Amino acid sequence: MSKFAYVALCGAAMSLAMSAPATAQDAAAMTSGGDVTADQATPLPPVVVEAPSQPIARRVAKKKATVSTAPAATEPAPAEGEATGAGETRGAGVYTLGQLDMIGGSTITNEAMYTFNRQSLGQAVNLLPGVTWLSTGAPSINSSGSRNEGDIFVRGFNRFQVPLYMDGVRVYLPADNRIDMNRFLTPDLAEVQVAKGYVSVLNGPGGEGGAINLVSRKPTKEYELEARVGGVFDGDLGSMGQWSMYGYTGTRQKGYYAQVSGTLVDQDHFDMSNSFTPAGPGTLGYANGIAQGFPYEDGGNRDRSDFRDWRINTKVGITPNASDEYSINYTKQAGEKNSPLHVNRQIVQGYFNPTFSAANNNGNNVRYWTWPAWDTSSLSFLSKTKLGDASYIKTNAYYNTFENTVSFFINPSYTNQPVDSPYEDSSVGGFIEMGTDLIPMNTLKGAIHFRKDTHDEHNINYTYAPPTATAVRFKRQAEEGWSFAVEDTFHATRYLDIVGGVSYDTNEVLEFKENGVDSPSAKPSIDAWNWQAAAIYHYSRDGRVHADVSSRTRFPTLFERYSTRFDAKTPDPNVPPERATNYEVGVSDTLFPGLHVSSAVFYSDIEDSIQNAFTAANGMASIVGIKPHGHYHGAEISADWDATRTLRVGGNYTYIDRDLDFAGAAASLPVGTDLATRNAVALTQMEGLPRNKAFFYLAWKATNQLTLTPSLEVASDRTALVTSCASTLVATGGNNPATISATNGNCAKSVVPGDLRPSYVNIGSYALLNFRADYDFTENFSTAVGVTNLLDQNYAFADGFPEAGRQFYATARAKF
Repeated sequence: MSKFAYVALCGAAMSLAMSAPATAQDAAAMTSGGDVTADQATPLPPVVVEAPSQPIARRVAKKKATVSTAPAATEPAPAEGEATGAGETRGAGVYTLGQLDMIGGSTITNEAMYTFNRQSLGQAVNLLPGVTWLSTGAPSINSSGSRNEGDIFVRGFNRFQVPLYMDGVRVYLPADNRIDMNRFLTPDLAEVQVAKGYVSVLNGPGGEGGAINLVSRKPTKEYELEARVGGVFDGDLGSMGQWSMYGYTGTRQKGYYAQVSGTLVDQDHFDMSNSFTPAGPGTLGYANGIAQGFPYEDGGNRDRSDFRDWRINTKVGITPNASDEYSINYTKQAGEKNSPLHVNRQIVQGYFNPTFSAANNNGNNVRYWTWPAWDTSSLSFLSKTKLGDASYIKTNAYYNTFENTVSFFINPSYTNQPVDSPYEDSSVGGFIEMGTDLIPMNTLKGAIHFRKDTHDEHNINYTYAPPTATAVRFKRQAEEGWSFAVEDTFHATRYLDIVGGVSYDTNEVLEFKENGVDSPSAKPSIDAWNWQAAAIYHYSRDGRVHADVSSRTRFPTLFERYSTRFDAKTPDPNVPPERATNYEVGVSDTLFPGLHVSSAVFYSDIEDSIQNAFTAANGMASIVGIKPHGHYHGAEISADWDATRTLRVGGNYTYIDRDLDFAGAAASLPVGTDLATRNAVALTQMEGLPRNKAFFYLAWKATNQLTLTPSLEVASDRTALVTSCASTLVATGGNNPATISATNGNCAKSVVPGDLRPSYVNIGSYALLNFRADYDFTENFSTAVGVTNLLDQNYAFADGFPEAGRQFYATARAKF
């Protein structure tokens, strides 16, 4: 479908929705000038994914609060998640200062994450329409999961194009920004916000395809406590593979609040499906690609799938009146993890060293890597101050740190360690935002963002018996960025809101040194303009239709500019920024009491996408940086229906198709590029994302104390790069083609002229049936038991890295 036909279809959908009769209009629920203040304008609230125990949230705009100008120290009005006038709550109190300025998108609540047992960020957002999680990472970026990293796609855009925030503070890893989404825990979050396509320019640079914001809790009562403990058990109930705990305490008093929380998840292993078939014995020599001594996965407990993560979150806030708020926040999280090996021995993008290979009888070494540290912290100050009756100012200042160590080993027993590679990074920045109601029907906002990132990298070389540090290599890189943004919301009528915004972003490499000496590499300075617009029409009390367009850029990381990828890639400091122009039309409404439906169609036009293609040269995989154009398009729909007072049915469905012009990128390669490389680039495919994805659930309150919740996760087939001996990228027995033999460990494959192109495999669809039973002993104490992947399906997100089979879990919670 062409872009013009797609936009025409979107327009037709909008026209149909706008023609719907508005017989159920409620003037009190309409957004109008004078009903909305500058810091409360939300013309298009998000679609909220809630727990079945929560009442379906009304998707209406926030109303203007009546603020007394008297000096009395009244408390702020209850925010989303706090006590309502009806005496009900929507779960954990929301730290509203930490929320992003969003138009639409989706939000998942704390209670929903608990009910569906989503302990990590990736697992949680996978419940949302338009959002897909890959637990072993994006294959084209992480070499088919060998880094054991989680990635999140928002309408086809990955973690490089979808910035991550924690309480509105950007989480950015200097140098490569390869954020492991699996390391971020959820029990201490009030909600997760996900902007899709349209990301307000007020939130700072990036936001090419979306944004994810982890919003922490805030106390809503004079005293509150919560504690949870849980365990995950193997499918045969033979052992416990994981345990977790969470504690929270907070207080909200007149004029201030304070809270502290801690959460821990410790996994020894996950249990594989009984349907998994091992590759074969690992003692048959190198014949048929079976490497002697390689520890092939034999099923049962997944080898090297252990990790340990913990996080502490604290905040103290001052609320001198009903409108102003000032808080200091500190978050520290730490993790350590191992990395499961490719079940068929990964060769492509392995750790290649012929000397080590000969010494260890191992050919092209796979990535025997561990991460003894994956730590990050954030210290921030956030504030909101009302200025007069129609204006406000918000500020945010932060200092973030990131410490990461990768330990490299060259043998399956993880005893010979040549290198440790620690990162010690930091970011300092902040923003100031101001808004005012110029006239009763117009809200103008502006923001300035600044961030400076510093990357310190060490390579510590070792001898083997015992391991002893012999040398330290040092690299320092630094860059800084600015963003200047303006956004205007015009309440044209009681039923129509129009939003427009523009920003100017800059990025400059400040420093690039190795061993204290300036590198001759270029230090580019680049900039970009961004713009966006949206129209929201409220045709009934709950019904609205919207159309928006957002054109945003993403600057390349230092890694994308300068990394050689273990000498497999030629650096290019002048990689241009990529741009996506996202179009969306959507409708949401309550069709009849108890049934709320939201839907959207979307189209993204992509320019200069920063991509890598794989080819082969000198007997090992090479990486070519390319910049294809293309487009993504798709649709999503979600629904929640309270069928009876004791039965709720809900879910969502997403369709997405991605198409980048790799053939055009091949034709654009520099003059002199060999034909084999051009063919490899032209035949590159998009990886990791299914075209169809759905989540469905049913919750039945069988008694006043017992709730039963079955759910189903479905995803269609997806494409993955082949990285085992079956790959066409494995062409020779070493750097010298003359050394090819069946005993050198490199799959006994010889050079095939012209056959140096990447090969791909479809790794299959899946349907995961889950079940949970919650029992409330009292108002304050409850337990739950459940099972995931009940049918014990064997499935994977990346070639050679199967996911967990059937697992049982149990959890207990106390709340006061």
